[in-house]
Amino acid sequence: MANTGNTLLALLTGAAIGAGVGLLYAPDKGEKTRKKLKKNADKAKKEFSKKVKETTDDLSVQAKKAKATFEERLNDTLNSASHKADDIIVAMEEKLEALRKQNAKLQQENVVEKTKANAKKAVS
Repeated sequence: MANTGNTLLALLTGAAIGAGVGLLYAPDKGEKTRKKLKKNADKAKKEFSKKVKETTDDLSVQAKKAKATFEERLNDTLNSASHKADDIIVAMEEKLEALRKQNAKLQQENVVEKTKANAKKAVS
């Protein structure tokens, strides 16, 4: 990118210097010199337009590549996060099931304790 910018700057600078030197040392008549200057200016304009188009095309290609790379990395990150979320959900479901079993056991123990207490009261 910086190289292309330097190339464009060098091209414009060279065209301006060439035009100036051409005016100073022109052996031809004014009309002929103006035609040459116009021809050189047109040539420089075409060259400049060509370089701008090349630079634009290069930037477009680079932008497309960067976008594709970004989308690929984003998809990889999302897939990885999705797998991790699935792992977390499975672990939480296992823990929830263990807690349900523990709760059922505690409720059963509580029923047994109440039954024993009622039996003790009935015996006394």
